[in-house]
Amino acid sequence: MTAGATNEKAARRRSERFGRRSEWAAGLFLQLKGYRILARRYRAHSGEIDLVARRNRIVVFVEVKSRAALDNAAGAVTAQARRRIERAADMFIARHPRLADCEMRYDIVAVAPWRVRHLRAAWRFGE
Repeated sequence: MTAGATNEKAARRRSERFGRRSEWAAGLFLQLKGYRILARRYRAHSGEIDLVARRNRIVVFVEVKSRAALDNAAGAVTAQARRRIERAADMFIARHPRLADCEMRYDIVAVAPWRVRHLRAAWRFGE
């Protein structure tokens, strides 16, 4: 294995750890705001949702983005990623029919070193 490949693997592992810590921090942040975490890293055939949370009658599908600056994190959710999250959210609701009558919302939690920002209703279905 070359030194470049070894460095890439190490960088990927660091990035994965940073992403997991960011998801953990985002989940804690939401819990402190009164949300109950229903699922972490929910995987469906069509995609993955970082966090699924609920507060009262609202089910929130959360994409966590971690970057060096909060503004960069918020803008990192592409239209393709939004479609993937929406399809996975449909699967989640189909598998949890008791939640079907709840309002659904798509949020972003942006995480930067020592800062977290919750962007509620970051997009609407089909945007």
